[in-house]
Amino acid sequence: MRLQGKTALITGAARGIGLEFARAYIAEGATVALADINAEAVQKAAASLGPKAIALHMDVTRQESIDAGFTDVVARLGKLDILINNAALFTAAPIVEITRADYDRIFAVNTAGTFFCLQAAARQMIAQGSGGKIINMASQAGRRGERLVAVYCATKAAVISLTQSAGLDLIKHGINVNAIAPGVVDGEHWEVVDAHFAKYEGRKLGEKKKLVFESVPIGRGATAADLTGMAIFLATPEADYIVAQTFGVDGGNWLA
Repeated sequence: MRLQGKTALITGAARGIGLEFARAYIAEGATVALADINAEAVQKAAASLGPKAIALHMDVTRQESIDAGFTDVVARLGKLDILINNAALFTAAPIVEITRADYDRIFAVNTAGTFFCLQAAARQMIAQGSGGKIINMASQAGRRGERLVAVYCATKAAVISLTQSAGLDLIKHGINVNAIAPGVVDGEHWEVVDAHFAKYEGRKLGEKKKLVFESVPIGRGATAADLTGMAIFLATPEADYIVAQTFGVDGGNWLA
């Protein structure tokens, strides 16, 4: 098992990609703290994974919640070896209809939440003196602009940039910071995405999802399980020489 004895914290882990990462890490021998703003859902998710999972109620937009969460993880698990910054929200609207409130909400979770969780993890890993792995969840949307997705694209572009800067700064402490940029991933969140496009493009519900998934060169949209191989690899010693990179796991949607 490639993560035997390691401890990990995964944000946005009550469902979807975060929960699948937790399941994969436990299968590789890690003990995992699942963090989410939905306290009831994350408790159920952790319970479903057995004794190597614990639940944390964490709001990544509140510094006191981040600080308390990281303190709790170390108190309960003894250390922190890996962080996956997975918590994120999606929004879409034409440029002239974007509100400041929506802009602030998406940046607070996707960008500031990622940064301040990264910072908290880095401080703990530096104090431990044994390095660590930080994996940020970017997106193919961070590689390019999209007509209706300006704010979300900008947050994920910022995650890619933060990954580069943090990676270059923290590697002197033995902390590898890298990112994963998925393409289109099937799951509950696509109901939100599809509804936005139905509204602004005048489509039937389900139509945008079908078109987007059929356009992926591999021939289908991803499942959360398609992302776990990269998430495991970046947390292992095999990735020790990889610094500040963002890896596309997107079925060929973006050619780096």
